[in-house]
Amino acid sequence: MKPRIAPERFGAMFEPRGVLVAGVSTHPAKFGFVALHNIVTQGYEGAVYGTNRDGGEVLGVPMLKTLDDLPDDVRIDLVFVCTPASANVELLRACAARGIGAAFLTSAGYGEAGDEGRRAEAELVALADELGILLAGPNGQGVVSTPARLCAQIVAPYPPPGAIGIASQSGNFVSSFQNYARASGVGVSRAVSAGNAAALTIPDYLEYFASDPATRVGLAYVEGIADGRAFFDRVHAVTAEMPLVVLKGGATSGGQRAAASHTGALASDDRVFDGMCHQAGITRANNVEEAFDTAATFATQPLPRGPRVAVVTTAGGWGVVTADAITRSELELVKLPESLLAAIDERLPPRWSRNNPIDLAGGETRDTIPEVLGLVADSPEVDAIIYLGLGIQSNQARLLREGRFGGDPGIERVVAYHERQDARFARAAAEVSEASGKPILTATELALADPANAGPTTVRATGRYCYPTAQRAVAALEHLWRDARLRHRRGLM
Repeated sequence: MKPRIAPERFGAMFEPRGVLVAGVSTHPAKFGFVALHNIVTQGYEGAVYGTNRDGGEVLGVPMLKTLDDLPDDVRIDLVFVCTPASANVELLRACAARGIGAAFLTSAGYGEAGDEGRRAEAELVALADELGILLAGPNGQGVVSTPARLCAQIVAPYPPPGAIGIASQSGNFVSSFQNYARASGVGVSRAVSAGNAAALTIPDYLEYFASDPATRVGLAYVEGIADGRAFFDRVHAVTAEMPLVVLKGGATSGGQRAAASHTGALASDDRVFDGMCHQAGITRANNVEEAFDTAATFATQPLPRGPRVAVVTTAGGWGVVTADAITRSELELVKLPESLLAAIDERLPPRWSRNNPIDLAGGETRDTIPEVLGLVADSPEVDAIIYLGLGIQSNQARLLREGRFGGDPGIERVVAYHERQDARFARAAAEVSEASGKPILTATELALADPANAGPTTVRATGRYCYPTAQRAVAALEHLWRDARLRHRRGLM
C-alpha cells in the first residue's frame, strides 16, 4: 500500500507562503488570467507572482520571463500551472531549484488523452517524486483553502469558510459543492480537484483532511479506483477520524464509459463499491444534493444517540409526509411519553395532534415553538427533531410589504413582528440543539423559494443548514444515525 504522505507536506498547497501562476495570459478568458484574478481578488495575503513571455504586469502582479527572475527574498510554496504539457518538465525542474514544494497542474493532454498521454503523465509523476514536489492533477481545476483565503482555481465560485473538506476527481463537482456552500452558508475548509490524480489520489487528500484542524467532514467525488484494497484500507482509517461522504460516478455502463473519457478512470463494479463503502464506514450519497445535504449535516449537527425522531410542525400535511419518510427509513417515529404530551397540553389548545408528528394546529403563540422544541429535546425518549413550518409568518410579511398597502405604519409593524418571530424560532432551534446535544433539522421550501425570508436567513446565520424539503432532512438524518451507530460499534464514541 502506498505510504501516507506526511500532513505537513500539504502545507505548501493549502497554506502557501507565496503562489506563482505559470503561464499567465492578458486575455481574461484564458486559464492563467482567471487563476491569477481569483487569487488576487479573494483575499490571499501571501506573495503572488506570474510567468509569461513578455514580463511586465498583469492585474498589478509582476510577471517573470523565467523563474530565475524571482527575487531571492521571496518564498513561493505553490506553483499553479497553466502552461502546455510540453513545457511542464522544464518548469518542474525550475520550481525545485527555487524550493517550491507543491505544483497544481491544470494542463490537459496526459492520462485522459491515450497511450502517449499516459506515458507523459508517468514521466511527470516520476520527476515530481524525484524532485520532492507534491504534484496535484494534471487536468485539474484548482485548489481552495479558506483558512488561507486562497482561491487558486480556473473557475468560480469561492465558498464561505467552514468545516467541509472537498476532494473530487471532477472539477465540476468541486464547483457544484462550493455553489451549494455559497447558497446554504455551510462553508468549506479545503477543496481540490484531483484531475487525473496521477500522483495525489483522493485518499491522499482525505488523509490530510482527517488530520486538518479546520476540517470536520470529508466530501468526495470519485469515478474510478485503481487499487480497491488500498482504497478501502486508507478510507477505513479516515472514517475513524471524521465522517466521509462519497458520491460515485460510473455506477452504470454508460457512466463508466463517460468516466474513462473524462479522467481516464476505470470505474469499479458498483455493487463491490457499495459493499466496500458499508464496511469502510463511508456514507454513500445517490446524487449531488444528497451528498452536500449530508456533509452539511455532519458539519453542523451533533450525532444522535439513537434513531428516535420527533416531528414538530406548524401544519398537519407536512408532518404526515415527513412521518411517511421516517417510517420508510431506518429511523423511528417515536411514540411520545405521556409526561411530554401533558407538558405540551399546557402550551397548546386542545385541538393539537397529541401525537407524533406534533401538529401545533395553528395554536402557537409567541413563545410556543421555542418552548415545545425545548420540551421535546429534553425528553429522554427523543434522539432527534425535525422542525417544519419555519418562515410562514415572514412569507405573509413579504406579501404585505409588496402589496399596495405596503408602507402603512400599521402594516409595517406587523411585517416587522412576523420577521422577528421567524428569526427567533430559527435561533431557538439552534440553541435548543446546542443545549441538548441533539440534532434539530429545520426544513422549509422557502430555503429555495425565498432565501431572503427571515426564517432561512437566520438558520444560515446560526451556522446551521436549512433543508429545502422534509424528505431531504430525513435522508440526511438517516445518514447521521447510520454513522453514529457504526461509530458506536467501532468503539469510536
